[in-house]
Amino acid sequence: MSASIALVDDDRNILTSVSIALQAEGFAVRVYTDGESALRALSDNPQDLAVLDIKMPRLDGMELLRRLREKMPLLPAIFLTSKDDELDEALGLALGADDYITKPFSQRLLIARIRAILRRVEMRDRPDDPAEPAPEKIVRGRLEMDPARHRVNWGGRAVTLTVTEFLILEALAQRPGFVKSRDQLMDTAYQDDVYVDDRTIDSHIKRLRRKFRAVDPDFKGIETLYGVGYRFSDE
Repeated sequence: MSASIALVDDDRNILTSVSIALQAEGFAVRVYTDGESALRALSDNPQDLAVLDIKMPRLDGMELLRRLREKMPLLPAIFLTSKDDELDEALGLALGADDYITKPFSQRLLIARIRAILRRVEMRDRPDDPAEPAPEKIVRGRLEMDPARHRVNWGGRAVTLTVTEFLILEALAQRPGFVKSRDQLMDTAYQDDVYVDDRTIDSHIKRLRRKFRAVDPDFKGIETLYGVGYRFSDE
């Protein structure tokens, strides 16, 4: 069964061209010209992934994602944002988007990002196979990660992470105390030569810290080594 994509943008030229490109790649596409109509439709009929323009009338993309996530906390989402608006990018990632793409963008890049995220979701949601050993749980101090079920606990309290956040945290937690460069974390979270820049990884790290500090204000498990990268501390 083909994956279903919700495409929400008030620019009808983008809706038309991108939906045609996605359908040519085998995706089922639903298009919406504003956030309010998308919210009503997707609340009743969720899709596998959402591509959301940030700046829209009536209900912008960030508020739309926030409301959708109340019902579908793991819905994968990609934001479309203005070319030079770093604030949009930071806020979008902070709200839980798995990725963002700046306008104008290549349709080939968007399709590559969509496929990369859907592959990670498929791995997360794949049912257990008795013939294959399940990935081992990761326990590092107060952190517990269950890759087979995409579950994370800190001190016994659940922390909800997107697919991208989970992969970044898993890469850091596998070798506590060892530094991972931004390039290494990019390779972990964005495979198949899908290009992202350093700010994307930094924004994901900030969002991870924010989520853990929501359950533990003293969380210091992810350390920054300026000019080098990040590492996980289980102390």
